[in-house]
Amino acid sequence: MSRFAHRTGPIRLGMVGGGAGAFIGAVHRIAARLDGEYELVAGALSSTPEKARASAEALGIARAYDDFEAMAEAEAARADGIEAVAIVTPNHMHAPAARAFLKRGIHVICDKPLTATLDEARRLARDAAEADALFVLTHNYTGYPMVRQAREMVAQGVLGDIRLVQVEYAQDWLAEAPAPDNKQAAWRTDPARSGLGGATGDIGTHAYNLARFVSGLEVERLAADLQSFVPGRMLDDNAHVMLRFRGGARGTLWCSQVAAGEENGLRLRIYGSKGGLDWAQETPTRLWHAPLGEPKRRLTRGGPGTGAAAARMTRIPAGHPEGFLEAFANIYTEAARAIRAHRGGTAVDPAVSYPGVADGLEGVSFVAACVASSRADAAWVALP
Repeated sequence: MSRFAHRTGPIRLGMVGGGAGAFIGAVHRIAARLDGEYELVAGALSSTPEKARASAEALGIARAYDDFEAMAEAEAARADGIEAVAIVTPNHMHAPAARAFLKRGIHVICDKPLTATLDEARRLARDAAEADALFVLTHNYTGYPMVRQAREMVAQGVLGDIRLVQVEYAQDWLAEAPAPDNKQAAWRTDPARSGLGGATGDIGTHAYNLARFVSGLEVERLAADLQSFVPGRMLDDNAHVMLRFRGGARGTLWCSQVAAGEENGLRLRIYGSKGGLDWAQETPTRLWHAPLGEPKRRLTRGGPGTGAAAARMTRIPAGHPEGFLEAFANIYTEAARAIRAHRGGTAVDPAVSYPGVADGLEGVSFVAACVASSRADAAWVALP
């Protein structure tokens, strides 16, 4: 039984990273509080102690720490210490931060990708398996109601045998060299902090995870062509990837951060022997279903024709906007349900679903395979 079994009320949450100027830290904080499941009480919000304390004060966080090691040790010793921690640092700090909390039995909710390197990912996966704590990876797009609807339809055989999976994630925010003070661009284009992948690691892992999550198919081999279009850029900013799935299905993945005019163009299309599905993140409440030989049908979040999986993720009536922040919050709330079960030593409801360390390890393996393939002139390779 968890050492937190006696606790009731909101889950005490800490945060590593996510201080002043960090977009994703604010998103995590909103997601955590949207359903009232968490209370943010501690943080090591920056690598600079002064910024860490100033950010904690600005956010009203009760306990501020200069570094995550001190935070993990102190919080584990407190009777009212944190039960879970959100890790929202650049990629190269995910593994050491997660490890510090996992070994003390504190649940980890980590931003993606899992780590900067494959060796780190493998070690962290072993550490997570041995820890008396949960590991949640925030592939937040799996939290959309109509993504859950699509997954349910595929699993129920509505599309028949899956033949084709097409996924893309296109942006333009790195189409030019960023300004020197662009903090978000600086670490994402730096191999020392981002890892082997640029666009592949930042958004390609999202596209890959979404395709795997909805289709349920396992990738056998891939062939990747990676580019760095912006002069002087050390990591890829565009990638075209062909996918071969176990069982014979085929797919393509395109991710780009230099596609002029694109904002956040994540789109998934799946085609089977009986029909197809089409979902786009920029119109997330709609899922198009095209039964073979019949008129195309538009399914909407909360509307007729949707099932229990979509309903579980739906917050407000059909027709009202619902999107990115709510989907992110759905992952946090699913994690809360699992944490509460862990509190009481009970089994987690089978309906609870969230990405975990295995998804993260596969995502980092995907990036490594893409880089290896591209360096071999887009040769076909297996995920390492």
